Amino acid sequence: MTRRRRSLVALVVAFVCGVTLLPAPAQADNPIVQHLYTADPAPLVHNGRVYLYTGHDEDASTYFTMKDWRVFSSADMVNWTDHGSPMSLATFAWADANAWAGQAVERNGKFYWYVPVRQRSTGQMVIGVGVGDSPTGPFRDALGRPLVGTNEIDPSVMIDDDGQAYLYWGNPNLWYVRLNADMISYSGSPTKIPLTTAGFGSRTGDANRPTLYEEGPWVYKRGGQYYNVFAAKCCSEFLGYSTSPGPTGPWTYRGTVMPTQGSSFTNHAGIVDFRGGSYFFYHNGALPGGGGFTRSVAVEKFSYNADGTIPTLTMTATGAPQVGTLDPFVRQEAETIAWGSGIETEPSTEGGMNIGWLENGDYVKVKGVAFGTGASSFSARVASATAGGRIEVRLDSTSGPVVGTCTVGGTGGWQAWTTTTCAVSGATGTHDLYLRFVGGSGNLFNVNWWQFSGGGSTPTAYRVTNRNSGQVIDVQQPNTSDLAVIGQWPSNGTAWQQWRFLDAGNGTVRLQSVHSGKCVDVSGASTADGAAVIQYTCHDRPNQVFTWRSTGDGYATLVNLNSGKCLTVVNGSIAAGAALEQRTCTTATSMQWSR
Repeated sequence: MTRRRRSLVALVVAFVCGVTLLPAPAQADNPIVQHLYTADPAPLVHNGRVYLYTGHDEDASTYFTMKDWRVFSSADMVNWTDHGSPMSLATFAWADANAWAGQAVERNGKFYWYVPVRQRSTGQMVIGVGVGDSPTGPFRDALGRPLVGTNEIDPSVMIDDDGQAYLYWGNPNLWYVRLNADMISYSGSPTKIPLTTAGFGSRTGDANRPTLYEEGPWVYKRGGQYYNVFAAKCCSEFLGYSTSPGPTGPWTYRGTVMPTQGSSFTNHAGIVDFRGGSYFFYHNGALPGGGGFTRSVAVEKFSYNADGTIPTLTMTATGAPQVGTLDPFVRQEAETIAWGSGIETEPSTEGGMNIGWLENGDYVKVKGVAFGTGASSFSARVASATAGGRIEVRLDSTSGPVVGTCTVGGTGGWQAWTTTTCAVSGATGTHDLYLRFVGGSGNLFNVNWWQFSGGGSTPTAYRVTNRNSGQVIDVQQPNTSDLAVIGQWPSNGTAWQQWRFLDAGNGTVRLQSVHSGKCVDVSGASTADGAAVIQYTCHDRPNQVFTWRSTGDGYATLVNLNSGKCLTVVNGSIAAGAALEQRTCTTATSMQWSR
């Protein structure tokens, strides 16, 4: 294959990042994607990861020129994996333009992505549905035709606690329909939500639009209350919100979430709760060359007020804090990064994506990498149709200490893959990892994945085995002071929680959550089947004993025998990153586990 010209984004970011327009990359993690323009974020939490569905503004666009959608994911809110474009205008044979803002949702093991597109035969905007078997697709046209059409845009989807799904959309109106359980048909007719000033605020200066509501609804339920966060008062837009006791109203306007700011005249919100925190996604024009038609997605962590209201938020270059750390001793995709300069991504013949178009001085940053007691070598999967170059393995900055240098030779093609390995010295503790690519002129090589190894990298593990399904969960214990990882086996490096081992005494191993401060004790007196899993308060209070129970819906439930409350571990897959959730206890067949 031939190398195409690198994008305007990559060129400008490589030149400007850390110089004048943006803070130094060691401090800046917003926008969260730097190698292409992204817009209209729609986050989805699934199996311990946040999947982020976005639009894609074309480089140097002077209109909303958008031809495909993109997916990214993260287990820690700072290192994001590029999953490429699993859906485009070509997915919908009846559409010809405008791959604009959509939202995805999971139901019964399938993922439904609702998007607005222009219907070729009518020239009007309609809502199509893509369906996939995984959160990263590929997605296919679920219907072969539009689901619904009112010549309006920006669908948002919500599944209520009773199982009823709702689809919302609209500009200049606000519509909804009740989706059927198949998620690709609906009952009744599209219904307009009354846009009253009490429900959506008052706009002045536009007799045709008396309320602040403009477009981009994001509707969700939290704590028994329904929220609708929307783009308000064009142009430039700010983000406001309304609440309601029910999914269709009546709505009450609550005020501003994010004031007008940044260099994009539009904005679009997406909100999720993830691992004990709440996260607000939005877009701006913060990348070099950015603006109203070349936007970039960013994220902030926030806390709801005590009464459930949303505080006023400000765009930052810092972004959200990292949740836990990244494990370098399992394979990591090269396109999993917190910040990149000069890179682009493309589909790899080995599956997934790879980074490429790497020139001298380009780099990626991976944040919060936990080397523990140390690494002894570094390996990377590489390919080059030229003479190659070198990978400098640095800590904490592009000018930080070099702990290893790997040579990459020519492999005979940009997708002719081989593995290069080099010695590493001095990589201990937790650091930001910088992979800096150096060599001659022009494109050097591609990188598909990387991994460290070392004598101190293999932990002792407690292994918990589901006797019914054969699923295994490992509790890794490097020592009693380092952070440990609870994850599923086999692992792909996506640890869903970080814990610290404490000396509990009494024949137990005590694990304290770094994030919540809560403790879980695993009985250490015996390795026999049926060993107790005990919850402590971390203050030597009476034990709370748990047992495992199947909920019958692809989950295993950990039941507190004292209070009757449940914690649930996703049991549908052995992939790493299973979520731990609070769920309602249900009576079902018990599941036996051994340790």
